[in-house]
Amino acid sequence: MKRNSNKKSQKRKYPLNQIYFYLTGGCNLRCRHCWIVPKYQSAGNSYPTLDLDLFRSIVEQARTLGLSGVKLTGGEPLLHPQIQDIMELIQTEELSLTVETNGVLCTPKLAERMAACKNTFVSVSLDGGNAETHEWVRGVPGCFDHALVGIRNLVVEELKPQIIMTIMRRNKCQMEAVVRLAESLGAGSVKFNLLQPVARGEKMHEATETLTIEELVDLGQWVGTTLSASTPLRLVYSHPMAFRPLSNMFGNNGDGCGVCGILGILGVLGNGSYALCGIGETVPELVFGHAATDRLEDVWNNTPVLLELREGLPHRFEGICQDCLMKTRCLGECVAQNYYRAKNLWAPFWFCENAYEKGLFPESRRISNALRRTARDSSPTMPTRADEH
Repeated sequence: MKRNSNKKSQKRKYPLNQIYFYLTGGCNLRCRHCWIVPKYQSAGNSYPTLDLDLFRSIVEQARTLGLSGVKLTGGEPLLHPQIQDIMELIQTEELSLTVETNGVLCTPKLAERMAACKNTFVSVSLDGGNAETHEWVRGVPGCFDHALVGIRNLVVEELKPQIIMTIMRRNKCQMEAVVRLAESLGAGSVKFNLLQPVARGEKMHEATETLTIEELVDLGQWVGTTLSASTPLRLVYSHPMAFRPLSNMFGNNGDGCGVCGILGILGVLGNGSYALCGIGETVPELVFGHAATDRLEDVWNNTPVLLELREGLPHRFEGICQDCLMKTRCLGECVAQNYYRAKNLWAPFWFCENAYEKGLFPESRRISNALRRTARDSSPTMPTRADEH
């Protein structure tokens, strides 16, 4: 009995590093590719937002579990009627702040409030180099110019936001134009997101409004070589780690691992529910309770899905992810999306699976090939007939 008790006491602890707060159930845009599927919120209607007292309670409980930063996202986080109070609380708690926004509501006052927080990082979505393309994606006239104003407000506060562009067939020819626009605005970097086959994005994949796996792999190579060499901005192309040169991950100008840190994060939805992340909006079984009734410590330490992930990552992956040399760092790229698609936490990531089926998965990143090379290199050399004499 004593031996078992010692084993339990030595069990690895998982700090709750960051909470993703999906603050609002609504959004002021109608983005055709959104994986969260918020309701469109205009002047005449509104949707639930996370209660400020509940936000405060969650943060207080999370501090004892290791919380060091929060991400505010949505919906559109700047729609929250008490967003100023939320940011003031974040500043008081000295938490690092990440904000994902469409930029439309980013006033000078809000930009100043963000800048006052610790280690603030803001990303703003721009899905085209002109209003026509961006507004086709985002679904609301005038949102392009408003987003540019919001970006400029952030730059005035020396925040240098990251511009995020989601790539699809309609806008791929404007990738370079978005980089040039980001340069002119004073942004700090540009990230090109893959359009995920989740929720609205799933319908776009079915309608062939997205790019083929061959096109996506080629674009990644182009961004990493030609486009990156043409700009002083840091460019990030969000394909999985197996497709990135090591210099892009670990060099001086690299983009880092680019993974979500699934073992150290938790999502909080706009209605106060705890979830794996925003995927809880469309996958009820990945909702783990409610902040008004469940203690955060119990949710973090005892939720079966979280325990399964801690025990299973990365050795339980299936398909090409099982055979990938990068799986210990990549961790399946996005477990939430893998589950959405296959109802299986250990399913391979769609991009890697499609690339493997098309013969495009890098052979140098496969464990089986590495083992074969090791076995070949370590095997004794057979003597030739000349050597025998």
